[in-house]
Amino acid sequence: QVQLVESGGGSVQPGGSLRLSCAASGIFFNIYAMDWYRQAPGKQRELVATITSGGSTNYADSVKGRFTIARDNAKNTVYLQMNSLKPEDTGVYYCNAHIAAFNYWGQGTQVTVSS
Repeated sequence: QVQLVESGGGSVQPGGSLRLSCAASGIFFNIYAMDWYRQAPGKQRELVATITSGGSTNYADSVKGRFTIARDNAKNTVYLQMNSLKPEDTGVYYCNAHIAAFNYWGQGTQVTVSS
């Protein structure tokens, strides 16, 4: 059974930091590309950051220079370090694992940035 379990969300003031984690099980983690998405209230889910199986990364323009995605294949875990958080970063953050026709989602973790 495939499971992606996100953790690390919470409430933080603008300018603060959070580190999200996504622990995967039931897949050969090393070969999967891993993404972080987010969905703000009333908005579509959007891609925030991607890391390939080889470690290449890509970011949405809105988070470049503030967010960093990383993976630890030994721990089957992908991380999202979020710095200089802004109110517009508020939303539910989802982890996604994909390769070819296989695509799996986590249940999401809430991030709220507010003063």
